[in-house]
Amino acid sequence: MLSSKVSQALNKQIELEASSSQYYLAMASWAETQGLNGVSAFLYLHSDEERMHMLKLVKFVNERGGHGVVPSLKQPPVTFKSVKSVFEEILKHEIKVTNEINGLVDITLKEKDYTTHNFLQWYVSEQIEEEALARQIVDKLKLIGDDKSGLYFFDRDMTSLATAEAATNKEKK
Repeated sequence: MLSSKVSQALNKQIELEASSSQYYLAMASWAETQGLNGVSAFLYLHSDEERMHMLKLVKFVNERGGHGVVPSLKQPPVTFKSVKSVFEEILKHEIKVTNEINGLVDITLKEKDYTTHNFLQWYVSEQIEEEALARQIVDKLKLIGDDKSGLYFFDRDMTSLATAEAATNKEKK
């Protein structure tokens, strides 16, 4: 059984994962309208991934005797300054998510909820991967700078990355 403190914290994380999904979906839609099909494919995939993170939490909360609450969300931005700014925002956002997960882990330890603590270790590992990937992408975009042909090749590479990640996600299921 979840304590009310752990249940409340998990529902806060559910909201963060849901808003992450919406945020990445908005970025994907914008990228698609800019002709960046590789970037949009990558972001659509990550939007789906964040939604799956949310669902995993909802199911866990419900299985542990709590109630996973589906949150209302505010609309994310509609337009973005550039591809580089999109991925810089993603990196900032993933760092925020990591901090929230770490805070959640801390709450479970204080509440002596070792079952939830164990469950959250998957999220801890996932955040290491998410941050590293976002950093690598931002670094690549810094190398490209304002080079339009570099952006073209970056977008093409993002198509390959999205395809590879989709295959990896299928294996994880």
